[in-house]
Amino acid sequence: MTWSVSSCFITLVVLFLWRVEDIAEACRCAPVHLQQAFCSADVVIRAKVVGVTVGSNTKYDIQQIKMFKGPDRVIHAIFTSSSSASCGVTLETNKEYLITGQLNTAGRMHIITCNFIQYWEDLSGTQKKSLTRRYQSGCDCTIIRCSSLPCPVSTPDECLWTDWLLEDGQSGPQAKNFACLKRSDGSCTWYRGMAQSN
Repeated sequence: MTWSVSSCFITLVVLFLWRVEDIAEACRCAPVHLQQAFCSADVVIRAKVVGVTVGSNTKYDIQQIKMFKGPDRVIHAIFTSSSSASCGVTLETNKEYLITGQLNTAGRMHIITCNFIQYWEDLSGTQKKSLTRRYQSGCDCTIIRCSSLPCPVSTPDECLWTDWLLEDGQSGPQAKNFACLKRSDGSCTWYRGMAQSN
């Protein structure tokens, strides 16, 4: 009986620790190129956070500066989980961000840790300019993250994102200065963008 109780206790502890680890890993996200984030998002906006209300969910009041992709209306608030374990996002008030997110059935914009969210000032001029049209025109292409060689391209509509080989990641030249776009023959390749000042 003692063996049975202690082995039951050990099993419960193992299951509990496995569940805690599972929850902790729930918000691990594969890094994405801004173009990928743009193409998969319902909404892509430049916004300034002007207020915050914390409850079961966190509501960020925002001043929308520019809508790059999304509904034909102004978004005044963004919602996220109040818990980082549930992929909740923490934003700073009085800061400008580029924010990608999804719309729920009620039309509210929701964000999670896996969305592309970055200070506006940290984006390159090329990234800012590409948000207006270039990224959209490349949504038929697929960007494949390459973190170790070999990284084969399996179809002509793929672009290899090799910044990760140099450990530059999302600060590398392909992330900051290039978009993956279709050629006239239907294949995709990297095109360098032109920078802008603001």
